[in-house]
Order: sequence, then structure tokens, then C-alpha cells
Amino acid sequence: MEPIFTNDAIVFGILMSSLGFVFYTENLTTGFWPKFYKIVPGLFMAYFIPAIFTTFGVISPEWKTTSDAGDIVSNSSQLYYVASRYLLPAALVLMTLSIDLKAIFNLGSKALIMFFTGTVGVIIGGPLAILLISIFSPETVGGADFDAVWRGLSTLAGSWIGGGANQTAMLEIYKYNPAKYGGMVIVDIVVANVWMAILLIGIGKKDKINKWLKADTTAIEKLKEKVIHFTQKVQKNPTLSDYMVMLAIAFGTVGFGHFAAKYLSAFFTAFVGNITSQTWRNVFSFLGSGFFWLISISTIIAILLSYTKAKNYEGAGASKLGSIFIYILVGTIGMKMDLNQALENPGLIAIGFVWMAIHAVLLIIVAKIIRAPYFFLAVGSQANVGGAASAPIVAQAFHPSLATVGVLLAVFGYAIGTVGAILCTILMELASKI
Repeated sequence: MEPIFTNDAIVFGILMSSLGFVFYTENLTTGFWPKFYKIVPGLFMAYFIPAIFTTFGVISPEWKTTSDAGDIVSNSSQLYYVASRYLLPAALVLMTLSIDLKAIFNLGSKALIMFFTGTVGVIIGGPLAILLISIFSPETVGGADFDAVWRGLSTLAGSWIGGGANQTAMLEIYKYNPAKYGGMVIVDIVVANVWMAILLIGIGKKDKINKWLKADTTAIEKLKEKVIHFTQKVQKNPTLSDYMVMLAIAFGTVGFGHFAAKYLSAFFTAFVGNITSQTWRNVFSFLGSGFFWLISISTIIAILLSYTKAKNYEGAGASKLGSIFIYILVGTIGMKMDLNQALENPGLIAIGFVWMAIHAVLLIIVAKIIRAPYFFLAVGSQANVGGAASAPIVAQAFHPSLATVGVLLAVFGYAIGTVGAILCTILMELASKI
């Protein structure tokens, strides 16, 4: 259906008004709202309100219209594209300027352990979900040849371990029926976004969760305190010149990132295309993704800038400016969530939720065993399931200085996404034949 508002200028106004409402009410000290935000974090509301607007048809990321000639025309909002391709890398630059890379590495091995636990959770979650759902509804996990459900679920494995490039690679490898692929995309959007919402709610209760996990948060707190101390040391009343220079650094880097990504993605697409082995071509297909190179280049440049005087712009509010961009991205991601879609194919949605539940349970068990903080659990999961677009969102909700952790893990997810998804698909094919 065509939403009430299709003009991106109007939709952007609605999203910004929603964010303004959240920030205004979150800072009230009396009445209903302080009690409300003790339960529900503001970041979740920034995500959820646009989802409500989409669910009720006020706005929409995509819609169809009929042309004067009677043809069906697909339309889409460009806001998410702009936020993810321009604002996200700019935010990463601004929030990484003050980063202490040595302190990031001092966070220890638990970040990697939780990331790989999330990967394993996705790999084993797919086949286990098929086995469980087949008990109650065998037809849901059936299908023959290129209509086989396990082939379609392979694209979810690619998306939930790596990202869009890995998802596309899995579609090409297993040749799932393109006419039915849209159903898998809906499962991806619904399940991944609901899981992200749960993680955001958990951030509001991170102290209780860490206490239950008996987690050692010393390294994280030291990093946060170090950044806070540095910010206070270089704090200044920002001038117009400061803002212009910060924006120049951020978007200058983004511009170079787009420029370099264009050539690097083209080069590696050709390079990977010349690999004789089809298997290895698929494994390294993520190198042809322009988004992968954009995020990687922006992050690398920002880390290099953190060793220069540019890091002093943290005192003028660099990370706060970056957080503004992140919140706009959150709104556009929330806009992609239509709760009505969960009713379109309940069987596939059920597989997705069981799959994600197995992923979550494994993360919780391992976090409990190694006493990993909720931060590592949430970011390790989102670096797999959400990728580079949403892992920094979850990370910066703990503290802007931690956004880089989410990016680094998400980029790593791209590298192993196709291999992990192939392993998962092999297991799903076996499970579907039991």
C-alpha cells in the first residue's frame, strides 16, 4: 500500500520530530516520563516510534503505485540509503577521533569469544530450527529443487553472519527461486529488527544483567573513563569554525571513502571473478561490496586521525555530533520495520524466531560461563546479525567511544560470512531430509 506520506522531505521531518520528542521527554525530571524511561531506553523509542508509523501506513520504506499506463511501479524512500552511506560513516569518523586503539585491544578476548559464539549460534540455529518446526509443520520446511526452503534460509545465514553481500552470494550459490526470495527478505527484516529491539531494551537494564552474569566490566569502564577524562581535558565552547572543521573532517573522509570504494569494489569484483574455483569466488564475494570498503576505509582513516591533533575536536563535541547522525540512522532503520509483515508468512517467521532464540540462548550461556559483560553479548550478536549498519548503534548506546568495537567486529563478520553460511546451509539441507 502507498503510505500517507511519500515525500522524503516530509518523512524526514516526521523522523526528526520523533527523535526530538524522545530526547525532550527523556530529559524531563518529573511526571510519567522519568518512570517510563527507567524501563524503556530512549534509543529503543527512537527506533520503535518510526516502526509504529510504518506499521500504520503513515510512512514506508517501499511501496507500489499504478502508473497512468496501468503498470505497477515500485517506489522507495532514500532516507535509509542516505543515512547508512553518508551519515553512518561520518558518525564513525567523529566517534573514532578520540579512540584509544590500545585500550580497545585491552578489552581482551571476550569480545572475540562472544562474536564467534554469535556466529556459531547462527550456524547451528538454522538446522535446529528446521528440526523443531518440522515436528509441528513439516510443510513449512519442505519444498523441492530450487523451491526448497533450506535454500532460501541460506540467504538468512549469509545476512545474519555477514551482511548484504554475503546474502547475495548465498542466493547465487544455492539458486533459491527468486519469485519466493521476497519472503526470506521479510523474515530477515522482521526477526533481525525484533532482536535488535530486544537488545536495545536490555541496554536499559545492563547493570542488572551484568550482575546476573557476574561480569567483569573493569576494562570497559577504564576505556570509558579514559575517554571522558580526555574529553574534559580538551573541553571547549565550540565555535562555528569548530563545527565546520569537524564536518569537513567527517564528510571529507566519507567522500574519499566513496571515491576509493568505487575503484576497490570494481577491482576486487574483477579479481574475484577471475578465480577459477566457484567456491572461493563466493567466499571472497564480499570484497566486491562498495559498502564494505566505505565502512572499512572510513574507520581506518578515523583511527589514523586519532593519532593527530584532530582528536582534540572531541572537546568540541565530535562524538555528540556523530551520535546525532547515529540517531537519524536508528530512525531510518526503525522505519523499515512493519509489524504487519510478521503475519504474512507465519511459518517462515516462526523458523526465524526459533533460529534467533537459539542464537540468543547460546550467547547467554557462554556469557554466563566466561562472565562476559552484556556489552560483549549485545555487540557480538549485532556484529553478526545486524552488520556494520547496526552494530555501532548498539555499541555507542553503551558509550560513543565503544562504537569502533562494533564496526571492527562487523567488518570481521563480512570476512567469514559466506564460509559460515555455507556450513550452516549444509547442516540445514541435512536437517530438512531427516
